[in-house]
Amino acid sequence: MLEMAILVAMLLVILALILNLWRVAVGPDVTDRILALDTLYINSIALLVLLGIYMASSAYFEAALLIAMMGFIGTTALCKYLLRGDIIE
Repeated sequence: MLEMAILVAMLLVILALILNLWRVAVGPDVTDRILALDTLYINSIALLVLLGIYMASSAYFEAALLIAMMGFIGTTALCKYLLRGDIIE
């Protein structure tokens, strides 16, 4: 029963990833694209956590932590670039 729930959750997260990719490609504004990219990171983390639970492996959780760190740094850098026009002062 748990395996079926994890598979359904994976399919829904994959659908959310596809919709996020569409928003990144078609987004009406740059800020919408950055927000969609941030949501893409969060959904990929959720997919890796679900895959780690399904496969019973801790390697997926470490990969999810790495993606979380890179996503935070990337979103922060993009927002700083939009606000100030320069990342490094």
